[in-house]
Amino acid sequence: MQPMPHQLMGYDRAITMFSPDGRLLQVEYAKKTVKQGSTAIGVVCKDGVLLVADKRIVDSLVVPEAVEKIWQIDEHIGASASGILSDARVLIERAQITAQQHRVTFDSEIDTSAIVKDICDLKQICTQSGGLRPFGVSILVAGIDHDGPKLFETDPTGIYFQYKATVIGEGETEIEEILHKEYSEGITIEEALKLCVNALAKILDKSFNVQRIDAAYIRTDEKKFTKVDRAKLEKVLKDGKKK
Repeated sequence: MQPMPHQLMGYDRAITMFSPDGRLLQVEYAKKTVKQGSTAIGVVCKDGVLLVADKRIVDSLVVPEAVEKIWQIDEHIGASASGILSDARVLIERAQITAQQHRVTFDSEIDTSAIVKDICDLKQICTQSGGLRPFGVSILVAGIDHDGPKLFETDPTGIYFQYKATVIGEGETEIEEILHKEYSEGITIEEALKLCVNALAKILDKSFNVQRIDAAYIRTDEKKFTKVDRAKLEKVLKDGKKK
């Protein structure tokens, strides 16, 4: 007699229940949700850190500028996400409050890693508490600390890793290959922007247009979160096509 699939045995009915082979199936489902989300890329550069994201606008009546995929957490920290963006918004708002409380209390900037740990603490609680579900979102957090640019990726389990360059969402596998081939530690923000926009254009192919792109950077010397304007993105895209 064939063994019953885990789903039929009810191991995915409760977040607190381990399957016989030691898996939390609800958490694994949340990770699959992230893979279906729109793509977000983070790159650490020699002069700062860059975030580029696909806003995945599928309705021509939607106002592109109203769709937010990259958020400012503090002057020196930004974030992007893939998965259920309403989940991301709640976590981002929590991070913004944490950053402001730190400024008021200590009169100094919060470290990027402290924001990441706070987000991941809440994510982890939601993997072991009855009546909750995991956050169905991965978040890239990028910032400039006293010792330079930092980039972290958090996933629905509450795990986080620091990266030189990383990608989350539907184009993860293909863009990860491009990053492995073309990323170097001496890359500038300008070069990284071209790399990310061209990678998204290659993956999205016919459905790609510049209105879908959201991008922001923080320079090491300025420590100021700055959105990339539409004209700049269009120029990068044209230069990429000429090549």
